Amino acid sequence: MATVKYVLDTNVKPTEEQIAEIDAASKMPVTYDEDSPEFTDEQYEEFARQALLQREERKRQVVAIRLLPRTIEKAKKLGKGYTAILSRMIDLCIDDKELLQKCL
Repeated sequence: MATVKYVLDTNVKPTEEQIAEIDAASKMPVTYDEDSPEFTDEQYEEFARQALLQREERKRQVVAIRLLPRTIEKAKKLGKGYTAILSRMIDLCIDDKELLQKCL
């Protein structure tokens, strides 16, 4: 079976032909073969368990720290998501012995 792949620009609307092909594909049955067998209930349960563990590992804890006003101003200039950037900076510093020693 041949596969057609379209990469659509977000600013360009899909053509009628592309919409028709996507519509037709959505109505086709899913066929499994030896390379991609259907998941078992046990596999689904294991995926769910792993997803839960990963979610717990990535969960962030809220803490309050005292920062200098100029530090907060510089951080806010990084734009939206600056708190995530600060979090990654702290992670990198904690894992880098040399940099951590400079800060102590």
